Amino acid sequence: MSQAMMGNLGGQPILILPEGAMRTTGRDAQKNNIVAAKAVADAVRTTLGPMGMDKMLVDGVGDIVITNDGVTILQEMDIEHPAAKMMVEVAKTQSEEAGDGTTTAVIIAGELLKRAEELLEQEIHPTVITRGFKIAKEESIKILEEIGMPVSLNDTDTLKKIAITSMYGKSSEQASSYLADIAVNAVKAVAQTVNGKIEVDTDNIKREKKHGASSEESKLIKGIVIDKEVVHPSMPKSVKEAKIALLDVALEVKETETDAEIRITSPEQMQAFIEQEQKMLKNMVEKVVASGANVLICQKGIDDIAQHYLAKKGILTCRRAKKSDMEALAKATGARVVTSLDDLTSEDLGYAKNVEERKVGGEQMTFVEDCKDPKAVTILVRGSTEHVVDEIDRSVEDAIGAVSSALEDGKIVAGAGSPEAEVAKRVRKLSEKYSGREQLAIKAFADALEIVPRSLAENGGMDPIDTLVELRAQHEKGNITYGVDLMNGKVGDAYAANIVEPLRIKLLAIKSASEAAEMILRIDDVISAGKLGGGMPGGMPPGMGGGDHDE
Repeated sequence: MSQAMMGNLGGQPILILPEGAMRTTGRDAQKNNIVAAKAVADAVRTTLGPMGMDKMLVDGVGDIVITNDGVTILQEMDIEHPAAKMMVEVAKTQSEEAGDGTTTAVIIAGELLKRAEELLEQEIHPTVITRGFKIAKEESIKILEEIGMPVSLNDTDTLKKIAITSMYGKSSEQASSYLADIAVNAVKAVAQTVNGKIEVDTDNIKREKKHGASSEESKLIKGIVIDKEVVHPSMPKSVKEAKIALLDVALEVKETETDAEIRITSPEQMQAFIEQEQKMLKNMVEKVVASGANVLICQKGIDDIAQHYLAKKGILTCRRAKKSDMEALAKATGARVVTSLDDLTSEDLGYAKNVEERKVGGEQMTFVEDCKDPKAVTILVRGSTEHVVDEIDRSVEDAIGAVSSALEDGKIVAGAGSPEAEVAKRVRKLSEKYSGREQLAIKAFADALEIVPRSLAENGGMDPIDTLVELRAQHEKGNITYGVDLMNGKVGDAYAANIVEPLRIKLLAIKSASEAAEMILRIDDVISAGKLGGGMPGGMPPGMGGGDHDE
């Protein structure tokens, strides 16, 4: 199986690779890569759909993650095999670009490789297989575009259905209707129309997690929540009709940049020196007061004396706010972040109806809420325990991603495996136009797509073969939106059952899955250099699995 790369000169072997390098070639290399990639797909397959199960991942320190989210599972698994890492990349790309559908993308890639393996055994060349896959992929994209249905910003009902569909099978399911409302309203708040197209920057939807309450107590705050408390006990804890100053400057007396020596020879001088410092700090506070601000959020430090003066003036103040929070506050309240006190004017102030310090989950947090037209909002995610709140946070993130994708592209498809079944049917028809071996590869691509309805049926305890036969029959009759209705244990109309997904999720899943499969199929030689030297075969140091741990 493993062999070093050798040359031969007059019967004398010449070592080209370093001692201890591993090399797998030809069919062996392909087999190994396909087995590794299929194993990754199998690891997440049981999490698909509303009946999918969760995985518990325990790391070396004993930290636990309980999740149903494909990309989280694969990232936490700390995968070593190079081909398996490519499958993790598929999930990551899907998560970043479409916000959901990570499990779907990975299991399609795994099934494409499984089908390709059968073709390789029939002595069909990998290049012919990848050519067939490319033709099928392009056709699939056209079909999906064709069956996509329009959706707009005012279509709140459909957007809510998308959010609920993305949460099916997650821990948040019992509160999904409530959480879906939150996700949709958050996306609608930050959506902007640029050149006639809707753009959603999900970074403007901040999520703060706090355990110790049920998921139904999660809230959308039309403003920003910062994980900071009011700096001084005698400051007001709540301010109505707040005029907010955002400062990126320390309210402290600076040390001089150069080495300066101050000689104080008498107590009077000492007193004068302290008074001068206090005066400087008082002047700083006066500048804040002069702007008309009654709330101050500062990115840097605030001296104790300055805090005292601010408290006397009744200004609610928080210090050392994160840079990201300052930017979000600026977007939500309409304030400008000011870097010099001398420049602070009433025009730089932002507005919020209410600023208040509240205790959430045993910690003090400051709520800046009811802003006029906030372009940044916060979702306060609640859950009973730390692990529950983490998983609910992941569900909310998926819902936000799905709703944003649907709005940006303006198109949706029915879910429950119906688009995959329709694409498979039409790609199978297309394969008949091709003669020769490509036809087999195109047909294999169509069969591979049916892994999605098949996995849904298996996870829901339905008979996968009967379900697929019935599903194919319905799609032959022209029922495009028919999928696997798990709640009733039969094949039914997914669109009528309110199961809808953004078109982008399906497009990207098929694109990235087929491109990853094509790439893995073209590899016929795996050479792992043994430069590290040390204890394990392949030249890895003792106690190390080799490879990089950047997942």
